[in-house]
Amino acid sequence: MALFEARHIAASYTRAGETAQLFSDVCFVLEEGRIYDLIGSSGSGKSTLLKICALMIKRERGDLFLDNKESATFEPTVWRRQVCLVPQIPTLITGTVRDNLLFPWKLKVHAGQTPPDETTLISLLERAELVDIELDRDVSQLSGGQVARVALLRAFATKPQVLLLDEVDASLDDESASAIGRLTNSLVDKGIACLRIRHRKADGFASGTFTLKDSVLSYASHVADLKKANPPTLDPQTLDPPTPSSLSEEVARS
Repeated sequence: MALFEARHIAASYTRAGETAQLFSDVCFVLEEGRIYDLIGSSGSGKSTLLKICALMIKRERGDLFLDNKESATFEPTVWRRQVCLVPQIPTLITGTVRDNLLFPWKLKVHAGQTPPDETTLISLLERAELVDIELDRDVSQLSGGQVARVALLRAFATKPQVLLLDEVDASLDDESASAIGRLTNSLVDKGIACLRIRHRKADGFASGTFTLKDSVLSYASHVADLKKANPPTLDPQTLDPPTPSSLSEEVARS
């Protein structure tokens, strides 16, 4: 089921007084329950695209949809609660692991909502393979890989519909990066989609890869690889991201 859509997105940047186009007609769809990788050379506009999707920066033109509802019908803070961007360099507040996992509920956007209880927080740590980390552990005592996983858990705990991961494993060793991949795969379920920028070797969790090159976004499906890795659960007929008829020509040209 199509959960998130971007239609005809355009963005540019200004350098030395001159305007350069990053991309002018980017279209894509994210299907619920799927992970997608986004790759491209440095400066191609990957991070800019994620920030546009999260309404963190303005786009020149184009439309964004969540559950077939246009972004213009959402308050920006409400949209960002559902379309959550996790930056490359995680930022944790001073305090304990518990303080950080519960921090979103101290913000106005989550006012009136019930935060996760102790059992839920412990369950989250277990999913992140952090069973040896106590909720009362000071975050200053965590490794880089542990910090990255706590930051990802904090985003997931707010129950967004779309996770946008901006190279969250870039500065990690291979073992920690693999743990991030496994955690992401465990978190993305029905009702959730994930688009992640990566420069590492494919880890087998993505349904497909978007490539942003020369202002054009193309897509390659990984149906065969996923089918081999998970034969009982994945249907190769449904893994390709759905393409609305109005976008089919644009995506085909990509």
